[in-house]
Amino acid sequence: MTWELEDRDLSEECIFRTIYGEKHGWKIFGGRDIADMIEKQTRYTADLYNVDIRQEQRFLAENNLRLCLNTGDDVFSSGPGMPLSVMEIQASVAPHRNKEMRSLSAVFGGRTWENSGSNTELSEWLIDLVSETDPDVVLFENADGWMHRICKIADELQIFNSLSRTGTFGELKSRSYFSYGRTEYKPPAMIPEGRVIIDNAQSFVYHEGGLRGVFLASRLAGVSPNLASRFTPGTIVSKYEEFEALRRGIAIPYRKRDAEMLRPSNEIRIDYRGGLIFQPEPSVYGNVHQLDFTSFYPSIIVNYNLSPETMENPGIEGFLPSVIDPLLKFRLKTKSLKKIDPEYSGMDALLKWMLVTCFGYTGYKNAKFGRIELHEKITTIATEILTGVADIADSMEMPVLHGIVDCVWVQGGDIKELKRRVEERYSIPTEYESYDWICFLPQKDGSGSYTGYFGRLTDGQPKIRGAAARRKDMPPYVRRMQEEMISILCSEKTPAGLLNLECPIREIYSRYYEEAPSAPVEDFLLRRRIGREKYTKRCIAGTLIEACRDDGVHISAGMDIPYVVRDARRQAADPEWAMKTADMKYYRGLIDKAYGEIEFVFSSIKKKDISRQGER
Repeated sequence: MTWELEDRDLSEECIFRTIYGEKHGWKIFGGRDIADMIEKQTRYTADLYNVDIRQEQRFLAENNLRLCLNTGDDVFSSGPGMPLSVMEIQASVAPHRNKEMRSLSAVFGGRTWENSGSNTELSEWLIDLVSETDPDVVLFENADGWMHRICKIADELQIFNSLSRTGTFGELKSRSYFSYGRTEYKPPAMIPEGRVIIDNAQSFVYHEGGLRGVFLASRLAGVSPNLASRFTPGTIVSKYEEFEALRRGIAIPYRKRDAEMLRPSNEIRIDYRGGLIFQPEPSVYGNVHQLDFTSFYPSIIVNYNLSPETMENPGIEGFLPSVIDPLLKFRLKTKSLKKIDPEYSGMDALLKWMLVTCFGYTGYKNAKFGRIELHEKITTIATEILTGVADIADSMEMPVLHGIVDCVWVQGGDIKELKRRVEERYSIPTEYESYDWICFLPQKDGSGSYTGYFGRLTDGQPKIRGAAARRKDMPPYVRRMQEEMISILCSEKTPAGLLNLECPIREIYSRYYEEAPSAPVEDFLLRRRIGREKYTKRCIAGTLIEACRDDGVHISAGMDIPYVVRDARRQAADPEWAMKTADMKYYRGLIDKAYGEIEFVFSSIKKKDISRQGER
């Protein structure tokens, strides 16, 4: 095959670089179709590189260009934002359950426009408005649900669709996929040319990072803001690594062959479980400090020079550390700047998520620059560091109450000195928060929860993690009740003083319990992630899918459906647009569950008091 391509001037011999060093091979002038033919004819024994690289990435990298970068600014610049005009558009209804937009509103340059009518009338009106105002960026709520219909109407009417400055659109197809233990759904999208359209209801990158986050993702990954806003942080960091490889002349593998290397069985840790956790004893504690590492795993990658190629050759400079180190330094800069100017919060959030996911991608089987052994090495070092932190704390007579992967909770002592010693030993920046008191919640079996706690910080503010007030499987009514209770608890500074609040907390519980039947039904909305499109046994997800199909609403695996439980015993639930009544017995059970987490504060303090009396 290679000789045939050479005869047709479609290939030439060459030497190219990979992260493992130079290789002798062939440069093929062709697309993915030729790559697939080569794979088939060689029975998938040929190693192919740079096959599935986006053309814009290749062009930008080869010409040392960047998107979304002001003239004179550095790639990792924290200078002013892009001087672009922004229009905001909102439809009165959501597209997944409505065929008609009904009405649209638009805000641009201090002016507001509103219109109502059929899809055809609204599409023509919006196209004319965008043509007249010509915004650079359009923030269109649920754009990816409406744009297909708007583009179809423009084609049928044979009018120029100004939502793209050239009138041309690319298309991203919808897909369901499995990631981090659950099914995700990516909706279809129409990608315009010459203009940025962001679905601000669906874009995770925009939700976390705003426009600054989207533009930063675009310039780091070498893809347009339209694509960057629709990618996950994991895809962004993967594209960033690919872009950096292209810039440095490093070939990117098409199919992974180094996901895990052959190794003796005695080198495989059968008991490998990932990050270290010190399980807490469920109770209320006073004078507690939480010490967190900043970007823990990425810092380990950089500090210990961890990369696929350094597993066998630790003396060479690793590719991953060299591309992650600038992200780490920039994150520290934006983390500091956002305390002075909130405008930097978006950039900081984007960098945070990129750094969080860069570690996970080292163990992903299809990651271009990952290996299982690398992933294991990072978590092994993390375990050693967390154990070392616990030893330092113990030597300072600061008992460790809880620890999970990259942070520890200690009681008493000098937290500033602990921070200094930890950073001196491990060269990883840390942050700390101090609590007047904190409650570690129990699990069903009575053991300490790994992620469920709440408490009062020393500035008087509450901090809640993993409790009902912060859980997505609790309705607004229940979350509101627990937030009110915790707010009352935070009026007391000491654990002993919390017992004085038992009666007021009980009154709040009674009020919410009794008033539940008269609350608006939307206060009991829950959200369910649909794991698959068909269920053989009767369950809430299955009944929701049936209800959606009866209403003509298309459902794909990975979609979220807001719903209200109508009859828990019969597994009957209604989607948001068809909800009428809520099963009060079921929801009062959730109220009891949320109150139980608060009541645990009082029971654990009383238990400690009884224990002390017994010791006397």
